[in-house]
Amino acid sequence: MSNFYGLIGEKLGHSLSPRIHGGVLERIGEDSTYSLFEIKRENLAAAVAGMKAMGCRGANVTIPYKIDVMKFLDRIAPEAERIGAINTIAFTEDGLVGYNTDYYGFGLTLKQAGIEVEGKSAVILGPGGAAKAVLEYLCDNGVSEVTFVSRNPEGAAKKVNGRSVISYCELEAMEKKDIIINCTPCGMHPATDASPVSREVVEKFSAAVDLIYNPAETLFLRHAREAGLTSANGLFMLVGQAAAAQEIWHGQKFSEEMIEEIYNELKGD
Repeated sequence: MSNFYGLIGEKLGHSLSPRIHGGVLERIGEDSTYSLFEIKRENLAAAVAGMKAMGCRGANVTIPYKIDVMKFLDRIAPEAERIGAINTIAFTEDGLVGYNTDYYGFGLTLKQAGIEVEGKSAVILGPGGAAKAVLEYLCDNGVSEVTFVSRNPEGAAKKVNGRSVISYCELEAMEKKDIIINCTPCGMHPATDASPVSREVVEKFSAAVDLIYNPAETLFLRHAREAGLTSANGLFMLVGQAAAAQEIWHGQKFSEEMIEEIYNELKGD
């Protein structure tokens, strides 16, 4: 096997990545495959080495390996170094290079939804790898205040560069803020009857973003819709970060129109 791409993660049965990357590859006229690789944590190093040995050109990385996989790479791109997590690997002649395209995809999501962050206060649910990219984007684009929420505030504080971390109980007592962003898997298929926070908490905000894309409307986003918030799910971010990864692997820029085209195809299903 050679000239292939893939996604590394723990549980990938719900993934739309093969369809998204297949859409990009079809549009640029490349006859390559994009496969899913469900890997146990203890096999992560061997999986990366095996993909390299088989001629993989590029891989994406998802939950829960966006941080763990970094130690198996030869170099980390500056933006990923700042974020502290990667979601894209380029297999090059000079070694394995890690990038973070979640940053780019999250920015496109906000733009498409019409959510402004400059001068706004934001609350991020969960301190994982995706949350690190969200934090970096918010800070680079003028957010006034960021608060993390975790079930383990003390442990989370070590992961978020000294940012404020509160418990979910403290969030319930918090005054109104501007944007709430769910970076946890709570509410993801098949456990769709769960939300990381109550409707009463969601009502304290003017905008809500859920990085989950399956289902299209999580219970968290249903709370947001019923409360009249501007909202967005994670599908546009998924398509945007995938296109950005393909740009890295191919050394060329793709249009936002192409990203929207693939997004609309998936959204219509």
